[in-house]
Formats: sequence, structure tokens, C-alpha cells
Amino acid sequence: MATHFYCCSPIPAKPTSTTISKKSALLPNPRISTTRHHNNLVSTSSSSSSSSVFTLRASISPAATSVAVDGPTTSTKPSKSLPFRVGHGFDLHRLEPGYPLIIGGIDIPHDRGCEAHSDGDVLLHCVVDAILGALGLPDIGQIFPDSDPKWKGAPSSVFIKEAVRLMHEAGYEIGNLDATLILQRPKLSPHKEAIKANLSELLGADLSVVNLKAKTHEKVDSLGENRSIAAHTVVLLMKK
Repeated sequence: MATHFYCCSPIPAKPTSTTISKKSALLPNPRISTTRHHNNLVSTSSSSSSSSVFTLRASISPAATSVAVDGPTTSTKPSKSLPFRVGHGFDLHRLEPGYPLIIGGIDIPHDRGCEAHSDGDVLLHCVVDAILGALGLPDIGQIFPDSDPKWKGAPSSVFIKEAVRLMHEAGYEIGNLDATLILQRPKLSPHKEAIKANLSELLGADLSVVNLKAKTHEKVDSLGENRSIAAHTVVLLMKK
């Protein structure tokens, strides 16, 4: 009987987890490769069915570091330069005996006037808010707070001159202004031209671009009962 010998290669030993981890540390992952260059990270991911490339670039510089600021900051310039900007203003004051009634810087004879921290000029306050609104700035109450004693009894011409200064600083001028006063009494017809002339002078604008209307409130609510006065203003600012 013949004897047969079979030559077989030795069976390799089963790799241990320690062996696998050592090899993985030496060999690159075939699925993900990363390249770092000048703070830019590029990652490529692929699979047998499809391939996609994802790129993430993150540049870090000292200028990108955020800085904590105590309290809110207010810019005095519009966030964007536009050929024109539109603003709307509204104001209302209670009428009480013993106060002067000042509208547009003109003292109007009446048995009551506006109760306010300043002189209570509802028209000028309204115009200031319209200009500040067109510029994208905080309203008159934030810039000239009634909690500040230095504004106690201040003429509203101070506020409007500051609004005009900010307007010119931002590179704009008055295109036109349209204002509406709402009050039951007194009649403003005898005073409208004087109010318009003073307003145009304060704004540094031609009289022809300043319009003023006055309406009653048909005896409805506090306005119609002569207990308050209100004003609306729309202003167009044009780039110089």
C-alpha cells in the first residue's frame, strides 16, 4: 500500500485586537483622508455606491475673536448706504392747563399745553423720530431720555438740530417732509405758515419741500376731547 503525504501551508494564527489596533495606527483609513494646510481642513469621504466630497475651510485670525462689550452700542451711521431712505415718526402728548402749547417751535395761544419732560413740542419730536428712523437709529426717547435731568424743559430745537447733524454726518439731506397734526383745538390755520417756515429753517431745507396738514379727531377719544395732541411725519432723505 502506498502512503500519500499532503503538503499544507501552516494556518496563520488568528489576529488579536492588539495586532489590529497597531496596524490601524500605521495604515491610513481608506475611507477618510484629511489634509491640514494653513488652518484649512479638507475632508474627502467616499463609498462603493457613490462618492461625495465635503470641504470645510475655517480660517482663524485674531480679528475674528469676539470681544465682550459692556452695554449696547449705538452707531451714528446707517448700516447701509442707499440713494434714499424713508422714515416715519409719531408722537402724542397729554394736554393740561398751565403749560404752554408749542408746535414746531411756535408758541400757540391756548388754555392748555403739552405736559412733558422737555417743552413738549409734539411736531418737532415727531420730525426727530422720522429722521432717526430713516437713518436706522434709536428713537428720541433713547437718545434724549426723559430720565436725564439735563433735558428738563429743554427746547425741542436742540433735539432736531442733533437729528439734522446725524443726518448730514451720514451723508443725507431732506428730500421732502410731510407732517400731519391731530388736535381738536385750537385751529392751526392762522399759524401754519409760521410753523412751516420755522421747521424748514431748523431742517435747513427749502420751504417748498416741507408740508404741514392739521386735522381734528371729530370729537372722538382723548384727541377729540381736547385732552391730547398727536402728530405723524413721513420724511424722505436723499443721498448728497
